[in-house]
Amino acid sequence: MVKGGFEPSLGGGYPSKAVNMGDTPTYIKNLLMPSAKPRTGRRAWSIDLQQVWIPFFTSTNVMGDTAIPLDALGCPLRLAYDKDGSVKFSKTGRPVIKIAKPVSDCIGLVRENFTANLLAYAHSVATEKAEAYIAQVKLAQKQGEPIHQHDTTELNKAVKLQLEQALREAEVKAQAEAEAEAQAKVEAQAVNPPATNSDKQPSKREAVKV
Repeated sequence: MVKGGFEPSLGGGYPSKAVNMGDTPTYIKNLLMPSAKPRTGRRAWSIDLQQVWIPFFTSTNVMGDTAIPLDALGCPLRLAYDKDGSVKFSKTGRPVIKIAKPVSDCIGLVRENFTANLLAYAHSVATEKAEAYIAQVKLAQKQGEPIHQHDTTELNKAVKLQLEQALREAEVKAQAEAEAEAQAKVEAQAVNPPATNSDKQPSKREAVKV
């Protein structure tokens, strides 16, 4: 599907020459620039399918870098089918829509190479500016530790409060059930009071004596 293919490396679709540590590469700067575009449409890897992926892969097809089937680019969203050929529905009753496999596979390849580039860049900086990198890590850990401790304390308090609330609710429920059971017994006795000695019928022997 991808002509010639390329291995995830420092290049991975970007210039393969070594990174000049005096300058941040343009592609890294571009990754960090904010975007105000609204999130619309079906997304793959959190990127809009129709507005980004399809134009991108159409361009790579034109340039001969990929050979994605045109039907996949023309209809990238497909109905999913069960093994028996029937339309597949989700548990909520909606038809399942999937991305055409050739497009999905290429998105996966881009994702792998993108990840490789991030790791390669981080490795280059950590290697060539080791002292600054280590200092940054230690400073970040030091700055983050109070937040971690605060969150841990708050979480423990929240869990404790939840447990106490659950115990209180369980006690109230148990008490309510006990009271309901006692009330039911009282009502049952009122409808069918227990027999007294005066209410008992005389036995046959007692009747003969009379």
